[in-house]
Amino acid sequence: MMTTWARISPRPMKIALGLAVAAIVAAGCGSSGSSASSGATSSSQGTGTGTTGLTVPTANLPVLKKVGAGEGQLNLIAWSGYLDPKWVKPFEQQTGCQVNAKYANTSDEMVALMKDGGGGQYDMVSSSGDADLRILYASWKQFFPAFQSPPFNTINGVHYGVSLQWGPNVLMYNTKDFPAAPPSWDVIYNPKYKGQVTVPDNPIQIADAALYLKTHNPSLGITDPYELTQPQFQAAVSLLAGQRPLIEKYWDLASQEIFDFKNGNAIVGAGWPYQVSALEADKFPIGSEVPSEGATGWADTWMLAAKAPHPNCAYMWMQYISTPKVQAEQAITYGETPDNSLACGYMDQMQPGSCAQYHANAPLSYLSTIALWKTPIATCDNGKPDCVPYAEWVSAWNTQVK
Repeated sequence: MMTTWARISPRPMKIALGLAVAAIVAAGCGSSGSSASSGATSSSQGTGTGTTGLTVPTANLPVLKKVGAGEGQLNLIAWSGYLDPKWVKPFEQQTGCQVNAKYANTSDEMVALMKDGGGGQYDMVSSSGDADLRILYASWKQFFPAFQSPPFNTINGVHYGVSLQWGPNVLMYNTKDFPAAPPSWDVIYNPKYKGQVTVPDNPIQIADAALYLKTHNPSLGITDPYELTQPQFQAAVSLLAGQRPLIEKYWDLASQEIFDFKNGNAIVGAGWPYQVSALEADKFPIGSEVPSEGATGWADTWMLAAKAPHPNCAYMWMQYISTPKVQAEQAITYGETPDNSLACGYMDQMQPGSCAQYHANAPLSYLSTIALWKTPIATCDNGKPDCVPYAEWVSAWNTQVK
């Protein structure tokens, strides 16, 4: 499935919009799916239909020459927790644009809602990973270079979204059971912890297995955990199938993983900084680590619909959400790392130590250990049609792993 997005040419305000492929895989977490206060964040944020190529649909629609007066409304599709009153209300007061939220739990749901350019009903979506649309504001210059033209939202030099936040999928462990941080992901594949392991219920978890095998079975020749040949793919699936007896629960919501750690059902597993922060806030003995093999991760972007009914308010929102103070507020609330390089100072004002906690002070060295989600497609980056597309990831997850 593909969605057509508005294409808007550059102008004096340094705004440039593209159009995007709507086979959405990542987030966040955000990756990122329900209220940060409730912890009901969905692990299936990263799911979506696979694409078979890189053709981007073009919308032959009128181009905005400048941002005009707001239309008074802004209809957003978002991961819950991304529209917190702390930063939404000031935006409404400043612009007169009333924000109306439609929350989605998966990328599949977002793709369906945004079909046909939003159908004239929705203005924007907080998509994850590769289906992104970019706006170039002055704030964009403050973004770390890795997020100015990232591969997950840039195709052939065209930007597809305004970057927002990112984060890793970390190894979580109960420090009473693991006084020292486990150095490797091998603990979640170790029979010693049968019935005490928890991981996301998400086909993209196959990439986590592939990342592990990249180090521990180099003969497979894995270079990119999202670009897997059939033998590489089957090796990752087999590793996960063997892990099945160890799994206490495949979690759908962050709140489920938090509950299982608190109640001793799970002592080790894969999760997000959000769960770690929530458990720390409750004084639970939780630790987290990006092990020696590295980790997968997610990055989120705001995208504009081709048929957005309130485009001026949408532009105002993208400009606002890109500013360092607002990015800092969301980072702390949601447990993410902001893309704006100036957000760090605001974070420490709001919550001392949070800048370092979420690696906002030195994100690029930390980012080098993270393989950000992207849609697995049949055509590899080398141009060969040897890779396993995402539809087969979904099938294998449901029939061979779980």
